[in-house]
Amino acid sequence: MLKRNGRNKRPMTYAYARVSAKDQNLERQLAAFCECGIAQDCVFAEKESGKDFEREEYKRLLKRLKEGDLLVIQSIDRLGRSYGRIIEEWHRITKEIGADILVLDMPLLDTRVRSDSLVGRFIADVVLQVLSFVAENEREKIRARQAEGIRLAKERGVRFGRPSFLYTDEFLSVADDYLGKRIGLRTALQRLAIKRDNFYYHIRKLRAAGRGGGAREDAAPARCPHAER
Repeated sequence: MLKRNGRNKRPMTYAYARVSAKDQNLERQLAAFCECGIAQDCVFAEKESGKDFEREEYKRLLKRLKEGDLLVIQSIDRLGRSYGRIIEEWHRITKEIGADILVLDMPLLDTRVRSDSLVGRFIADVVLQVLSFVAENEREKIRARQAEGIRLAKERGVRFGRPSFLYTDEFLSVADDYLGKRIGLRTALQRLAIKRDNFYYHIRKLRAAGRGGGAREDAAPARCPHAER
């Protein structure tokens, strides 16, 4: 038995799985951990962005992880997406906590291999830095391609964002009657079955577009930027 933190305990093996979006699936990672024989209560999984390490399950994992334990992850980008932060967390786990890390899809990233040798640790650290740099560099390229695609689309006249509101003939008729003071506000709202602020919002849009008569005395001021559309 190995002595850890003053008690006789065997080193534990933990696993961490992560996907960024709620509609993404964790099953592939969880199945890989099952094949490794990792107990279910030792697996920490969550659906959170990898932009930082302020994640509930990851923080719970770190509280459990002790010197001599092993952390298993499917791939290095499951830890996070920032090159610098991945390096920091790797060193925190292996150097400060004293646990080992195994990356399943990259056997070279296994700090247990020749862990008593400086060469073994050096190889793992170098591979980690190269892979982290490549991963972040690829994300930067993707963002650059997206920005370039958006720029070219705008030059071709493609419009982004919420599409323009298309007014029905019924709405335009009621709006004209209202602006022409032929009907009151209550009648207009009843005929259209919409809320007052919503109605005022679109009336202002119509007037800004040059449609309709002058301002009514009972018209609302230009407010409610978050009114329904």
